[in-house]
Amino acid sequence: MARYSQIPTTKIQLENTSPVVYKNAKYPPIPLGNQDIYVYTTRGDRYDLLAQTYYGNSEYWWIINRANPSQDADSLLPNPGSQIRIPSPGRINTILADYELLNQDI
Repeated sequence: MARYSQIPTTKIQLENTSPVVYKNAKYPPIPLGNQDIYVYTTRGDRYDLLAQTYYGNSEYWWIINRANPSQDADSLLPNPGSQIRIPSPGRINTILADYELLNQDI
């Protein structure tokens, strides 16, 4: 999928097997912001759909996911009925710059 094309990889090869490539990414901390948005999730909400709604880009799903450490970091689905924080759209460029800085050497 195109959304994963910029994530660095790690190649692991065990003896007598074909190599396996794993994607790695380091995520920046996303501190609270005065303009952050708080919503209660409902059944059917997904981080990629929320990112599309609030940021105009579903590839930024990880920003909402990582801004909510009480949620499952390995899931695309927030827990229904929970309040989650959506970092303000005005902070996206800073968050993305921090992400690029963390992942430039991988």
